[in-house]
Amino acid sequence: MSGVRMARWEAVRAVVPAPVRKLLMHELRAMASLARWALRRPPHGVGAGELAARYTGPQTAMMYGFLFVSVVETVALAFLIPWPAVHRVVLVLDAYGVLLVLAMHAACVTRPHVVRRDGSLRIRYGALFDLTVPPDAVASARVDRRYPEGRLVTLSEDGVLDLIVGSQTTVTLELTRPLPFTRPLGSRAEARTIRFHADDPRTLVAALRQPAPP
Repeated sequence: MSGVRMARWEAVRAVVPAPVRKLLMHELRAMASLARWALRRPPHGVGAGELAARYTGPQTAMMYGFLFVSVVETVALAFLIPWPAVHRVVLVLDAYGVLLVLAMHAACVTRPHVVRRDGSLRIRYGALFDLTVPPDAVASARVDRRYPEGRLVTLSEDGVLDLIVGSQTTVTLELTRPLPFTRPLGSRAEARTIRFHADDPRTLVAALRQPAPP
């Protein structure tokens, strides 16, 4: 990075709070994922011989339902708002909201979990969450369907990290040591156990249990 770009970035960091910067980066990555999805490009971050594990199954119907409601709302407001200036502003905001919902789903489709050739596991949720678990940090992996309560990323007091998709998780990783991770808004924490969702948990767990190649 050049000196001018570095200075600009430092100026942005000084003015814009870290959570806002994170949200903006999430949106930019989501929009890039929408372009990748539309162009039918290969999944992001998946190399040759690596396993891509999808996790969008439980939320797909909900996301498309939410998208349908957003489109209906946009059309309805176009007829109900009589003031042209207000109508244009609301139309732009609603259209961007519809595009953002579609981009968030596209990010989840194009950024799957990845079991790498070295035995490491990359756990993701769209552009919001990304954690790489080294092979030596995994004590055990098992199929374990649960229905936890909480937000997308939930950490209990005893260090259990739940990455919840559609109100469920299907894989449990017991770790050999506390593993640091970054929350969607930038704060740091540590997990001793990770529970997350995969549409085909048995294939993912079997791939993790295979010995890493030399």
